[in-house]
Amino acid sequence: MARYVFGADVGGTTVKIGLLTEAGEKLDFWEIPTRTEDHGKNIIPDIASSIRAKMKEKNIEDSDVVGAGVGVPGAVNVDGLCYQAVNLGWENVNVVDELQAELKLPVKAGNDANVAALGEAWMGGGQGYKNLLLVTLGTGVGGGIIINGKILTGAKGSGGEIGHIHLVDDEPETCGCGKHGCFEMYGSATGVVRIAKRVLAFSEEDSVLKDRSFECKDVIDAAMSGDKVAERIAEQYGYYLGKGIAAVATVVNPEIIVLGGGVSKAGEGLFDLLRPSFDKYVFHGCADVKFALAKLGNDAGVYGAAKLLLD
Repeated sequence: MARYVFGADVGGTTVKIGLLTEAGEKLDFWEIPTRTEDHGKNIIPDIASSIRAKMKEKNIEDSDVVGAGVGVPGAVNVDGLCYQAVNLGWENVNVVDELQAELKLPVKAGNDANVAALGEAWMGGGQGYKNLLLVTLGTGVGGGIIINGKILTGAKGSGGEIGHIHLVDDEPETCGCGKHGCFEMYGSATGVVRIAKRVLAFSEEDSVLKDRSFECKDVIDAAMSGDKVAERIAEQYGYYLGKGIAAVATVVNPEIIVLGGGVSKAGEGLFDLLRPSFDKYVFHGCADVKFALAKLGNDAGVYGAAKLLLD
């Protein structure tokens, strides 16, 4: 008889929860609100209550469940202690201890980006690979690193924070982390817009982007439609993206690099943009790496959280 495992991906607005088999078959995925009031004290009890309700609905016994994994938006150490999750109102919350006490089942926890990388390695764009780098390109640049099938957690759960690698000197603007010149200032969707505004400020050429507000998608669409200024912006973006990823690849030597997040919807054309600078800056011993697009979307964290229990 198949055994079951639950995965939960805690976001600032909703908690995505999934019921899967040990083989990774998706049986049921659903969401509950993330109640962040009172320093998020209701979040863990709500997850436990929702999982218990699903077990009752599906007539699943405790003995049939491997356990529950949780991904949270903050640094989590190997013992399940989340030092801080600002969006949840948490500080020094031991996710494992508290959820186990509520749920009465085995629990494991990890940072949401790291857990998403594990999900992509298990059932997504990196399936079949043991050494993987996930790069998520959204409002910021997130990352998750899998080495020999295991998450690179670090001493305090901050392993994989690739968005804050220093990339550019003399950057006047400040990153969200308070420093200057971080990778995510150029490699994110926000970075595309930043680069575009700087190029447009000094360009006298016509462009559909001039004298209007625009988002990352508008820049990419303009480049794909042959707008010459937008094409140059895309090339600059690819330069920074490739350089940043090369820095990480040189350290962790992945077999495959998986690109996810909103910018990755541009498709495999991103690989053509980043590859020249990636090849220029990566150490030769780490250059033979495959690039792929993420496949699990917003479900990656649920799959990865479940996989925590199976390793």
